[in-house]
Amino acid sequence: MKLANATRKLGLAVLAVVTAPLAMADDSAGWYGGIDAGRSRSKIDDSRVAAGLLNGGLTQTSIADDNRDTGYKLFGGYQFNKYFALEGGYFDLGRFHFAADTTPTGTLNGTFKVRGVNFDAVGIAPITDRFSAFGRVGANYAETRDSFNGTGAVVVLDPNPSKRGTNYKAGLGLQYDFTRALAMRVEGERYRVNDAVGSKANVDLFSVGLVYRFGAKEPAPAQRAMAPEPVAAAPVPKPMPVTAPPPPPAPTKVTFSADSLFDFNKSVIKPAGQQALDKLAADLKGDSFSVINVTGHTDRIGGHEYNLKLSARRAEAVKAYLVQTSGIPADKITATGTDGSDPVTKPSDCKGNKKTKKLIDCLQPDRRVEVEVAATQPAR
Repeated sequence: MKLANATRKLGLAVLAVVTAPLAMADDSAGWYGGIDAGRSRSKIDDSRVAAGLLNGGLTQTSIADDNRDTGYKLFGGYQFNKYFALEGGYFDLGRFHFAADTTPTGTLNGTFKVRGVNFDAVGIAPITDRFSAFGRVGANYAETRDSFNGTGAVVVLDPNPSKRGTNYKAGLGLQYDFTRALAMRVEGERYRVNDAVGSKANVDLFSVGLVYRFGAKEPAPAQRAMAPEPVAAAPVPKPMPVTAPPPPPAPTKVTFSADSLFDFNKSVIKPAGQQALDKLAADLKGDSFSVINVTGHTDRIGGHEYNLKLSARRAEAVKAYLVQTSGIPADKITATGTDGSDPVTKPSDCKGNKKTKKLIDCLQPDRRVEVEVAATQPAR
């Protein structure tokens, strides 16, 4: 009953903390839950067992320990951002046993099992888009139940003692995200618990588990502009003997190196980039535009979602600057970002995926902003 009350109190504490306003919340925030299972290990205090027998007038001649078992935990939590989460749960660390032989002839058999609830603060260190390390520190409220029986000269006065108490716990682990919603984690944890005979013990749990994030969705693929379907031309009557007006000029595409417009990994136009765009704006004055398409491109380094957002911000920055400096109506300029899926370089040109200066320099042509202008001749 006391353990159930502690579980309810822990749930209320978690709910109160995670629903508080948080300035650091971002698109990584959300509820999650899961289960871990693995090998548990406890250190049985053989010297304490021998001392207890000696106080009863018995000498321990040998002791055999079975200090390993299977443990598991059920957990749930709230991740505030990609670096921090709060997590609570229920754990069962298994059952451990010892058998001590004595003189005069007898045997003391002891078994203890540990279960309880915990509440942890979890710090997360992203390594890649899908892989991360994490560490945890928190408190556990555990119940330890012992069972003793003796044979021969060994007489047990209290066969079923138990103990409850609050202590610390800590752990380290790694996590891999299969999708935005489903992940696998591997971790090792240490639980400090009170045993039932007046001392404290450490119980370690090494486990593998699954994590499910509620409401997580995969990012939608980038929408690409579709070329209009060709329209069959109507039959052209025999031309009159007059001079036809010249056709409008073909679309013009101007490509700017992203490194010349922006600092690496940034979307604010540099002064040198403003000069290049000022020249383009001056060349555009006097023309009548049907449309201007601005497309931002990134290299293949980095994650899909991050590259898509960065290239879109850069395209929007160029659009805003052209509207401001050339007076072009904003509704005549479209801005689109890509995720590095349209590189200029070939895979054989720049080998490897590790983010090094050599690879960054080699992929420089892929980081670019393209401005495609479809314009008619100025009115005469």
